[in-house]
Amino acid sequence: MSVNSHLTNLASTLVLSEKEKLSIAVSISTLSSRLDAHFGSIVDSHFRFGSSTRGTILPHQIDNHSDIDCMVVFNTIDGQKKPQTYLDRLRRFVESRYSRSEIRQSHPTIVLSLNHIKFELVPAIESYSYQIPSPGSSWIEWTSTDPSSANQSLEEKNKNNNYQIKPLVRLIKYWNTCNRYPFSSFAIEQYIVEKTFLRCSGLKDYFYEFWSGFDYKYDAAQNTKNMVDNAKNYSRRAKEYENENMPVHAEIEIKKIVLPL
Repeated sequence: MSVNSHLTNLASTLVLSEKEKLSIAVSISTLSSRLDAHFGSIVDSHFRFGSSTRGTILPHQIDNHSDIDCMVVFNTIDGQKKPQTYLDRLRRFVESRYSRSEIRQSHPTIVLSLNHIKFELVPAIESYSYQIPSPGSSWIEWTSTDPSSANQSLEEKNKNNNYQIKPLVRLIKYWNTCNRYPFSSFAIEQYIVEKTFLRCSGLKDYFYEFWSGFDYKYDAAQNTKNMVDNAKNYSRRAKEYENENMPVHAEIEIKKIVLPL
């Protein structure tokens, strides 16, 4: 097996199975019905967004942090409330409709953990654009977001790069998962979408190019620096072995970054 075939085969397994897709679809349908029944006209709309709509979510059995993001857009006919007011409404909803499930607030979301998947319910209001609660560390209450923009950017990047971007995202997210999440999944996707890939054709080219440019912040934890430095070195040595026509040694180095399943 070559480096490219290992990466390609691995990336193709890092997708949701049909069984998992069906289970998620049933849960989403149930959630939608319960939201409508519970809130009625108080909610203008609710929809899925995030990695599950972009094709970059990892299977739950591989990444137990995988979740389905659901935005719940409240109307402001009775006046705009504080973010915590909407979070409390969602918390009461899940406590009422999912009493046997694990529920917690993880600002700015309400997390609903079911047996097979985790939902993150994000309250929002619409004022020129969607506004969601700012992270707890922010001094502002609301922040603008455009879920469709992230999807469109990734789709265009994937199309313009031989459809290798989504597989690359899944591979790097898998590395991130195996190393206990030193980076946020969304930050990884953003970095890849914004990065320029030159002279790349196969998945291995994109993988090498990613590691040649990826880095950490100067104040990152030492173990994060070590993990990134190790991956960069393994990638560099793998490429050198390939250039020396030593594919077996190259594959061994690559498997130190992304282990076979």
